[in-house]
Amino acid sequence: MPRKIWTGSINFGLVTIPVGLYAATEDHTIQFHQYERGTTDRVRYKRVNERTGEEVGYSDIVKGREADGGVITVDPAELEEIAPGRSRTIDISTFVELAEIDPVHFQKTYWLAPNSSEHYRPYNLLRRAMQKTGQAGIATFVLRGKQYLTAVRADDEVLALNTLYFADEIRDPGELLEDQSEQAAPTDKEIQMATTIIESMSGAWNPEDYEDTYTARVEELLAEKARGGEAVPSEAPPQPTNVTDLTEALRRSVDEARKGRKPKAKASEDLSALSKAELDDRAKQLGIKGRSKMKRAELEEAITNTPAKAS
Repeated sequence: MPRKIWTGSINFGLVTIPVGLYAATEDHTIQFHQYERGTTDRVRYKRVNERTGEEVGYSDIVKGREADGGVITVDPAELEEIAPGRSRTIDISTFVELAEIDPVHFQKTYWLAPNSSEHYRPYNLLRRAMQKTGQAGIATFVLRGKQYLTAVRADDEVLALNTLYFADEIRDPGELLEDQSEQAAPTDKEIQMATTIIESMSGAWNPEDYEDTYTARVEELLAEKARGGEAVPSEAPPQPTNVTDLTEALRRSVDEARKGRKPKAKASEDLSALSKAELDDRAKQLGIKGRSKMKRAELEEAITNTPAKAS
């Protein structure tokens, strides 16, 4: 059972529904400790008073900010006291079309579940109503000392809460692009060719098709070093396409796209010339299971013995 990270209630109109907040995702990133190079000595961080050099207990630390030549300190309990709703309510102020929210505002997803079976009916009422209307409830609430703007929406079985960035937290993308010359505008032919590539590569969104290959490679690196081996570098990233070569690159991409997304491995092909990343990609295209845990030799054998899918 996932751990509840917040307890409170959703308020819409005069209806109050006690709920718990749960993380909707989990991080599979490999965690490392830090060691001094050439030794097995752990490197640890300590909270140290910079004037005395002495370590400070966590309970003796307060927050503060410099102002007018001095420092204003705030106790965590004071921050809790001024939190809206004492940090225990998700107050829906407006319902909006979910499609109207620009994805750049989305931050992180949580699940909301009723605190007890007696609250299932009002909980399901809100979920079904939002599901029917395609609306999301915009609300604010406080979690771990920070106020969040949120969108409460109906998922297939539960209510989901997405934390959102406030408008003043979104950077203006126009600042990233300098004045562009007329040469920066693509031609109609280039747009058509790029459209053809996109259409040929289009498919249904299936998240199970995508895997964290980098984490698998880190695990492989650790296993190889445990055997006394060394890291094998991946292939270098492709070079940027020159403007003069853009049309030719598009033409070749269209030709490849019409043949299929990726060339299929042939029995006579020399797989030893491919990088591990390219072998992983081939195995994925061929639908080979368990490829992320295979060594290079196992991948080559599996690719050679797997018939290409009909295009």
